[in-house]
Amino acid sequence: MDFMTDRDVQKYEEDGYVVLDGLLSSDQCDELRQRMVEIVDRMDVPEHCRVTFSTYHDEQLKTQGSADYFITSGDKIRFFFEKGVFDDKGEFIVPKERSLNKVGHALHAYEPLYKKVTHSPKIQGIAKKLGLKSPVILQSMYIFKQPGIGGEVTPHQDATFLYTEPLGRVMGVWIALEDATINNGCLWFIPGSQNSGISRRMVRTPEGAHQLTDFVGREQTYDEEKFIAAPVKKGGVVLIHGEVVHRSAQNTSEDSRHVYTFHIMESQNTNWSPENWLQPTEDLPFPPVYTE
Repeated sequence: MDFMTDRDVQKYEEDGYVVLDGLLSSDQCDELRQRMVEIVDRMDVPEHCRVTFSTYHDEQLKTQGSADYFITSGDKIRFFFEKGVFDDKGEFIVPKERSLNKVGHALHAYEPLYKKVTHSPKIQGIAKKLGLKSPVILQSMYIFKQPGIGGEVTPHQDATFLYTEPLGRVMGVWIALEDATINNGCLWFIPGSQNSGISRRMVRTPEGAHQLTDFVGREQTYDEEKFIAAPVKKGGVVLIHGEVVHRSAQNTSEDSRHVYTFHIMESQNTNWSPENWLQPTEDLPFPPVYTE
């Protein structure tokens, strides 16, 4: 029996997202988390690279756009921090394992445990069930959502950052390595919002510009009452259409909300925008999902 049912496909197509339980076992989740503990323990972050990751429009430009560290991270494993975890000298003022917002963007390429999950039979089965002919992996991230300080992610559409022509070719795969609850910052969606296009794009600026990226357009204002919570049990996965509007609140609880997430693109008859911040490189072309 397929991991993803016809009914799941219907829900994904109608709502722009679907929650599926049991993609990973509890032990598999723990293995990925333990491996990340080891990666963080060994991390060496140059002082000038101690950038804070933020999703507020102007701060995004300032912190990410001016940071070469971010824009060149598509084929590397790099570290992005929460606000307020460094002092004026760039030294940690919280334990470093509690300081991170995320690690990205090439775990799927260079870390065997993450690579195995990304290309697992269940993931390949999901892609086939959705009719994808030549899906490729664009990027991957480990998101920490730290207890007490895990930052809010404001309403957005992934296609703002990962733009294709035509639209509708990108899907997020969001795997809960711990229970994701309303208390610790689970995702919230506006069902059906994937059918209205996008209003904002993050683009690379011309060479020589002070900022490396800029936003074209502005994020719309959304009706808070339209958002529906999507809690997920440990080991479950949320499939996220590239244009569905979603957000997550700050984590004010005492529990972390660790997630491994990656994006898949149907590459057949799709143009990946050369203006996207993320670009394939000689070292790491976008790898195919299908390994058979």
